[in-house]
Formats: sequence, C-alpha cells, structure tokens
Amino acid sequence: MTEPELRFVTCASTGGLHRMAYWQWGGDDRRKPVVVCVHGLTRNGRDFDTLGAHLASRYRIVCPDVAGRGRSDRLPDPRLYTPLQYVADCVTLIARLDEERIAWLGTSMGGLMGMALASMPGNAIRTLILNDVGPVVDPKGLARIADYVGADPRFPSFEAAEQALRMLMLDFGPHTDAQFRLLSQHFLVRIGDEWGFAYDPAIAVPFRETKEVPEMWPYYERIACPTLVIRGEQSDILPLEVAESMAARGPKARVISFAGVGHAPTLIADDQIAAVATFLDRNADAFAPRALGTG
Repeated sequence: MTEPELRFVTCASTGGLHRMAYWQWGGDDRRKPVVVCVHGLTRNGRDFDTLGAHLASRYRIVCPDVAGRGRSDRLPDPRLYTPLQYVADCVTLIARLDEERIAWLGTSMGGLMGMALASMPGNAIRTLILNDVGPVVDPKGLARIADYVGADPRFPSFEAAEQALRMLMLDFGPHTDAQFRLLSQHFLVRIGDEWGFAYDPAIAVPFRETKEVPEMWPYYERIACPTLVIRGEQSDILPLEVAESMAARGPKARVISFAGVGHAPTLIADDQIAAVATFLDRNADAFAPRALGTG
C-alpha cells in the first residue's frame, strides 16, 4: 500500500481560522470522479486507507480529518465542535477541490454530515453512502459512546495502547492483527514519553451537553441522489427498523448488512470494500466531472 498525500485547507469559524487536514488518494487527475470520505466521531481520515488504496486507480479519494482530529487544528472553543461547523468546513474543502459533483461516504458522524449536506439545495453530492447511521440514532448506542468519548488516557507503550483500543472497539467486528493495525497506527500518537489518542478530548463537550441527536427524517426525505446504507447487523446506532424505513422513504436507499459487525463496519474487509466499490462504479456517471459526465 502506498501512502496518501497530506494537504490542508483553511476554514473559518466564529473563533477565527483553522486548518483542516485532508488525505488524498489518486493524485490530481481531474478526469477521475471525486469521493469524499468522512470518518466517525473520534476517528480520522486515515481510517479509509485500505479503501482509498483500492479505489485510487479510478477515483480521487479525499479523506478529511475533521477539526480536532488527526492532523487538523484543534478549535479554541469546545462549543465549536458541532455538525454545523463540520459541514461548513467540508463545504470549504469541496470548494478547494473545485468540484461541482462528488460522491460522499460518511461513517457515523460523517454520515450525519452527509445527510445534512445532501439535503441542501445546490449541494455537490450526487451519490451518497451512509455507513451505519440513519435519520434516527439509537439512544443505547449514544450512551455507549458517551461513556468513552472525551477520555484522555495515557499508555506506556504503543502495544499497551493498541490492546486498550481493541477492547474499546470490539463493536467494529473481527479483524486480523494486520487489519487492526490499520485502525490503530494513525489513531494512537506519541505524547511525550507516553501514547494517547489523536483527537481533542474537548470534542465531547457539546456531544455530552446535547445528549441526543435530533431525528433527521426531514433532511433524509429531501435527498434525491442514489444512496447506499451499510449496516452492521449488531449495530446499536442504526436500528434495523430505521434501515428498513430508509429503503422505503426519501431516496429509497439500497441497504446492505454485514454479519458479526456492530457499529461500525470499518470498510477494511474485502466484502465491505466490494460493496462500496460496486455502488460507486454503478453510479459513477452521476458524479463524474462535467467534461466526462452526461450534463
């Protein structure tokens, strides 16, 4: 696997300017359709390395580190860590890419952002993939996440940190040691003589104050583009009945579930990558650059 290219874009908030990092696979070939991949609450853009390496020959894969995560700046006021700010930052990123038509793949928080953006008039999303999230979020899953988000533990070694992460991420489903290393190597960072997590613990402040995610059916029902919903069969975030309703309402999403997986599929296993690749390939004309598309 080769490495993605690290780039930055400057974004604005009421607290001033901040830099958002993003990782790009597939070079700058403007003939390639663009897929923007956005991670979950505490994660970062390197979660999509395996998927990006697989798709880079035919797509330009752009994976931001949302503010406060990975290589992106931390925000001066914890209350700026909101979906509204994250969506605004990604609008700035899409403008930097100079693309009028994109595909969006969002895991958990990234999927909530995708639903909000795809519902807006004039948005650039022409194909949408929602990874284990929907218009209704199960309170049980939110409670589980609230138990650990914002924690700022320290570990004496990378190995000790990775073992703790394995326990924390059991819901991701079974992974080989090599596959789990893909999830840990960019999430665990050296802090002085110890190891910790690559996100600002302050992201938990607005999350814990809100205590719930408002229902997003009005947003979902305004989405008009082809939509795929990926779900872990044991998910405590996306209930089965909500996924079934997503197949019947709004864009009438195609739903694919993966056995033995909770929240959320990591898109590292071959069958999960194949589901994403097949959907993108079938809908590539919808988000191809204008010169190559149908209009």
